[in-house]
Amino acid sequence: MDRTDAPARLPGVLLILADNLGFGEPGCYGGGMLRGAPTPRIDALAAQGLRLTNFNVESDCVPTRSALMTGRHPIRTGCVQSVPAGLPQGLLPWEVTLGQLFQQRGYATACFGKWHLGDRAGRHPHERGFDEWYGIPRTTNESLFTSTPGFDSAAVPMPMVMSGRAGQPARDEHVYDLEARRRIDGELTDRAIDFIGRQARAARPFFAYVPLTQLHYPTLPHPEFAGRTRAGEFADSMVELDHRVGQMVDAIDALGLARDTLVIFASDNGPEFRRPWRGTAGPWSGTYHTAMEGALRVPCIFRWPGRIPEGGVSDALVHVTDLYATLAAIVGAPVPADRPIDGLDQRALLADPAAASAREGFVYYIKNELRAAKWRDWKLHFVWESEPNAGPVHLETPWLFNVLRDPKEESDINSTGEGWVRGPIRRMVEAFQQSLREHPPIPPGAPDDFRPQGGRADR
Repeated sequence: MDRTDAPARLPGVLLILADNLGFGEPGCYGGGMLRGAPTPRIDALAAQGLRLTNFNVESDCVPTRSALMTGRHPIRTGCVQSVPAGLPQGLLPWEVTLGQLFQQRGYATACFGKWHLGDRAGRHPHERGFDEWYGIPRTTNESLFTSTPGFDSAAVPMPMVMSGRAGQPARDEHVYDLEARRRIDGELTDRAIDFIGRQARAARPFFAYVPLTQLHYPTLPHPEFAGRTRAGEFADSMVELDHRVGQMVDAIDALGLARDTLVIFASDNGPEFRRPWRGTAGPWSGTYHTAMEGALRVPCIFRWPGRIPEGGVSDALVHVTDLYATLAAIVGAPVPADRPIDGLDQRALLADPAAASAREGFVYYIKNELRAAKWRDWKLHFVWESEPNAGPVHLETPWLFNVLRDPKEESDINSTGEGWVRGPIRRMVEAFQQSLREHPPIPPGAPDDFRPQGGRADR
C-alpha cells in the first residue's frame, strides 16, 4: 500500500488489551483502592495522556477482538461468538487485519497473548499479520480443563500455550493448566519487552499487540502477587495487571522511545458475571454478554507525549472499530476499499480532548440479533437482558434511555419529549441493515475458501 498521511517518523505502537476488565476496576475510573486493588501505573498512564469515559466495545471476547482487528462489526465477519467445536473459528483469511496494515507500512509486528480469532493452521496470529506470536489460541477458562475430574485429552485437544513465526508452523510450547495460567501474563510481558527492545536496536517501527489474560476467569494471580492485597485473588490479579502495564511502559521510557511511541490500554468487554470472579462496571449496570452500558463501556487510555495532551478526559463516543481506522490513519495505511469499514478516524479527538467524536452512534448485536443502538446520549433497547442468561426478553416496544442522566438504565423515556430520538436511531439502524443487505454477512464457521464477491457473500 502507498503512503498517505503518515508522520515523518513512523511511531511505535503498543496496544495492551486487558480481558474482562470492567469500567469500575482501575483507580482512574473510580475503582482502585475502593476495590482493594490500587492501580498506580494505570492511573499514571491516564494522567500522562487521554482517558476516554465513553469507549464502547462488543459483547464479549471474540466479537471485540474481531472488531479491533478488522474495523468491522462482528455481524459482518462471522465472529459473533465462539463457534461450535470442529468448525473453523475466528477470522476468514479474506479479512485484512490490523497487523497486516502495519506490516504493509514496514512495521515489525508481534502478538503476545490471547488471540481467540482462529485456532488452526492459516488462522493463527503469525499467519494473520504478525511476524511472531506467543500465547493461547482460544481462551483462559481452558486452563481449568486438566484439573477437572473426567477430563479426557483423547476426546478434545489439550489446551496449550503456543508460539509461531511468520512462514513457519505453529508450535506447542507447554500445557495451559492452572499453574501456567498464573504465570502467563509475566511471560507475555517479558516477551513484549524483549520484542520492543529488539526493534529499538534495529531502528525499526514496531506494533506490539499484547492481549493479556487478566482478569478473565479463573482470575488467579502470578505467585509473586498472591496475597499481595489481602483482599483475595481477584484483587491480587488486578494489582498484577497494573504492574504488567507499568513494566511495558517503563521499558519504552528506558529505551528513550516515549515520544515516538503511542501506548493504548483498553479492555475487550465489560466485567465477568460469574462468581467468585465477578467484576464491576462502576456506575453502569450489567456485565458482558448483555447490551447494558456495563457491557459496552470499558477503560481506554492513550499516551503519546507531545502528540496527545497530558491529563485529558473525554466523554465523546468512541467504538472499538475506530482503533482500526485511527491507527491506519496515524501510520498512513489505507484501509480496504472493497468492503464496509465501520471504524472512523478519531485522530482529532486524540489531539484535542475537547473535540467532538467522529461518530454519533453505533448498532449493537449479540450473535446475529440486533439488541440495541446507541446514539449521542441515548440508547434504544430492542431486546432486554440485564443479566446474562436472565432473558432475553424481546420488547414489543423498544425501551429508550438517556444514559447521561440515567446511567443504570432504569427509566424508559419513550413517553417523554425525548421520544424524538427514536427517529435518528431508527435511521441509523436502517442504514446499517441496508449495508448488510448489500454486503451479506460472512456466516460463522465459514471455511477458508469462502469469499464475499460482487456485493454477495459467495463460496
